[in-house]
Amino acid sequence: MKEKRMDCEKARNIDIVSTLAKLGHFPVRKTEKEAWFLSPFRIETQASFKVSLKQNYWIDFGTFEGGSTIDLVMKMENCSVKEALERLSGNMDHFSFHRRPNPTKAEHRVNPIEIIEEKEIEHRALQNYLSSRSISIKTARILCKEIHYRIGGRTYFGIGLQNRSGGWELRNSYWKGSTSPKDVSMMGNKSKKLAITEGMFDMLTLIELMADIVNSHDLLVLNTTAFVKRMIKEIEDYENVKLFLDRDKTGLGMTELLLEKCPNSRDISFLYEGFKDINEWKVKSAKDEVRKRIQDVSLS
Repeated sequence: MKEKRMDCEKARNIDIVSTLAKLGHFPVRKTEKEAWFLSPFRIETQASFKVSLKQNYWIDFGTFEGGSTIDLVMKMENCSVKEALERLSGNMDHFSFHRRPNPTKAEHRVNPIEIIEEKEIEHRALQNYLSSRSISIKTARILCKEIHYRIGGRTYFGIGLQNRSGGWELRNSYWKGSTSPKDVSMMGNKSKKLAITEGMFDMLTLIELMADIVNSHDLLVLNTTAFVKRMIKEIEDYENVKLFLDRDKTGLGMTELLLEKCPNSRDISFLYEGFKDINEWKVKSAKDEVRKRIQDVSLS
């Protein structure tokens, strides 16, 4: 009995925030005293799940349930105290909430990514990941798929955006990578207008903010700024080009290049000045501020 009681005491001291991270859940806001999450028990857009950092205690204001790390695992795994302690002991490879280790760079180089399955985005961990990036599942499904893949005998899953050569850009809470061949992703409806972003989450954010852009513009996700120069001739063919590139040194440099080479292009990155990219701006800014700024941007 004493040994079991010590196990429980150790388990209760396991950090809840770290445990949630292993499950693919990250705080949407955090202070010195508490961290707020989208509930791991349901899909939601407003964080209602609080963790007291000082007391290491959680409470779900959607159901008014709460407790220790043990209680969290019991609820998430629908298991007994004994089974929860087993899951928290470290021997948990076969349990559903255990996160497989990320593929190392060496593993990735030696073992090519093998796509196992492509389907509509359904997995709760991926939906929560999208929510943490302020992207709705409806928007994500316009461009992306849920991709299950294998690297070196281990299986993983993530959000996938296919490029025009058939390769995939892959993202999840823990890892980002891509399959060969690497290329840009182009989504078109034969428009004379073009919107350009660096990455998939920038484009998803753009669609989230300006839903009509899907119908009024062709969409180009570079997937790497290394492709800017090779795309100049294609970009020149458009009558109206809007640039939503990152505001870091590389992104600003590529924006300057495109403005010089493509006279019909326009830099819209002023929209998120003070932030690295448009997704970071949307995630970290107040909704009213985002709405006010976006109203001043014309799609014409």
